[in-house]
Amino acid sequence: MRFPRLLALFAGALAVQADFHVAPSGSDANPGSRGRPFATLERARDAVRERRAAGQLPKGEFTVWLHGGDYRRTNALELAEADSGRPAAPIVWRAWKDDRVRWLGGVALPPVVRWSPVADAAVARRFDEAVRPQVRELDLRALGITDFGEMKSRGFSRGTATAHCELFFDGRPMTLARWPNEGEFDRLAGFPAGSGKNDDHGGNIGEPPGGFLYSGDRPNRWQDPADIWVHGYWAWDWANSYERIAELDRERRFIRTAPPHGLYGFRKGQRFHFLNVLEELDRPGEWYLDRTAGKLYFWPPDGAAGAEVTLSLLDQPLVQLSGVSHVQFRGLVLEATRGNGVEIRGGTNNRIVGCILRNLGNSGVIVEGGTGHGVVSCDLFDTGDGGVSLTGGDRQTLTPGGHFVDNCHFQRQGRWSKCYVPAIALTGVGLRASHNHIHDHPHCAILFWGNDHLMEFNDIHHIALETGDVGAIYTGRDYSFRGNRIRHNFIHETGGVGMGSMGVYMDDCVSGTEVFGNVFYKVHWAMFIGGGRDHRVENNLFVDCDPAVRADARGLDASPVWRSMVNDYMRQQLAAVPAELYRSRYPAIRALDALYGSKDDFKGIPAEGNVVARNVCVGKWLDLGWHAKAEGFEVRDNFTSGDPQLVNPAKQDFRLKPGSTAFSTGFQAIPFERIGLRSDADRKRLGLVGTAIRH
Repeated sequence: MRFPRLLALFAGALAVQADFHVAPSGSDANPGSRGRPFATLERARDAVRERRAAGQLPKGEFTVWLHGGDYRRTNALELAEADSGRPAAPIVWRAWKDDRVRWLGGVALPPVVRWSPVADAAVARRFDEAVRPQVRELDLRALGITDFGEMKSRGFSRGTATAHCELFFDGRPMTLARWPNEGEFDRLAGFPAGSGKNDDHGGNIGEPPGGFLYSGDRPNRWQDPADIWVHGYWAWDWANSYERIAELDRERRFIRTAPPHGLYGFRKGQRFHFLNVLEELDRPGEWYLDRTAGKLYFWPPDGAAGAEVTLSLLDQPLVQLSGVSHVQFRGLVLEATRGNGVEIRGGTNNRIVGCILRNLGNSGVIVEGGTGHGVVSCDLFDTGDGGVSLTGGDRQTLTPGGHFVDNCHFQRQGRWSKCYVPAIALTGVGLRASHNHIHDHPHCAILFWGNDHLMEFNDIHHIALETGDVGAIYTGRDYSFRGNRIRHNFIHETGGVGMGSMGVYMDDCVSGTEVFGNVFYKVHWAMFIGGGRDHRVENNLFVDCDPAVRADARGLDASPVWRSMVNDYMRQQLAAVPAELYRSRYPAIRALDALYGSKDDFKGIPAEGNVVARNVCVGKWLDLGWHAKAEGFEVRDNFTSGDPQLVNPAKQDFRLKPGSTAFSTGFQAIPFERIGLRSDADRKRLGLVGTAIRH
């Protein structure tokens, strides 16, 4: 009776031995066995290539086991087509059991208890007297660190830029010394005489290189303005950028920025702050790097003297896949690169599973092209730009890309770029974002462009914390974006400045979206139709929103700005996709043909064909304005007055009691138990490994 069991154990041992093992304490001269592991990822990659070329890979999964410790990266791990697995036999790069395996794009610095007080008296005098004893100094050049990167203009519409080095303490990014302090802003005071003009909205905008004026005398205390920067929402609360100061005239209280200057010019009263100012290192968690001397100055937070201190150095992604298929990365910590965490271009069916991606200069995962790539059960924290960006599918043929991000936790994206760097971006055709938890974001949570995307069962809250005129889920400005579905999401307690924020924001006449079975709680404009057509807003629950549904018909506005958008840009966008294919797939587009007609005889595009049905609302209900007419909206069977009998709204239990009269409208119960993160083996492992990872 024992013989079959022994045989099975022997076969299992052979299977383990057939895999490769890597450990920081290993050697590339080893055979890559468990007892004699490789030392580097590249040696393991090459060994897999050799096996593959020789036809010696097994019929099933082949694993590169990574044992616990830090794998310091000075370059990206680059995989190409030769590193691919097969559909039923992927190549898996995986952490061993519950080991904490970290790919580190930076360097661990000495603990702050080993840093020195500020030695140079002239430097010490630049700090407030009460601050001087708190600031610690570290000579990076003495540690052999000389590549600090450089700050670059970045932000809305500037694209991503590989960041300069950053300081991380106890697993969290620290704040580059700034004024006003974090969470606070100064305001543009105005412009020198003769340097401004009126914009299309009646505001005054400074013309670069005219610059702008600031108020107060705070900059008078700053000794050296040579590398001081400003970050601001220069004209609009949805467009920010970082600009280097080219001239700081303290007597005139005047700032001139270096090119490319503030996007959309500068508007009086808009928010901005100074950063990279040594004298403003005045609270725990702030730091400053003297690039010329190679000295790092830091006021460490209290109570963590032995915490890890990390400086990001790598200016590449940690992982780069080009034309690779059927490869997985599981259970890894990817951290402290100045660039993206993972980049995937082309290929098919690659997976990032159960990984922690944090403290990255740009984005977590970038997918461009290919088919069927997935990011699953990962934690993504503290990225400089976005979280996961998926681009795939073909809008000319409406072929789906099949990429997806599922069961992931996103927190604190947009550390640098702020606007339009969402936790999840979907671009193309047929992509999915499901069961994710997204919060603490300065702008939007999910941004999508294109067709036939599915966004479902996501828990989204505390977004738009620093911006305005933004949606938790957002798209806009294209009549050909159709077939998108937003279903069973919980969107709640959103922020917003100026115009505030929306839950689902269908901006600038975008059309044809299904919004079904979502829950909106304490959202400013929960469902916003900005001039669009053919939306279906059905079976949603709105609680304490302001209002639940807001809509306009801006496509009829005759002003030059809106007429140009609809008659020129959106006409071009509609003409850029195959006419018959789109009218066959989305028949409602046919109505636009008659409305557009002659470009010279254009009368505008009304907001028509929108259905708002079988929703439940507690609080403000519907607001139609800006050319919108009731005839364009089929509003029926909604429960908007009386008590819908929610189970316990004080504790955010928004289920309807079985006997609720709201069900008489045809309202269907929302599957609350399916919204948000799911517990699976990879998430459970993250819980174990995460004991050493501060969220």
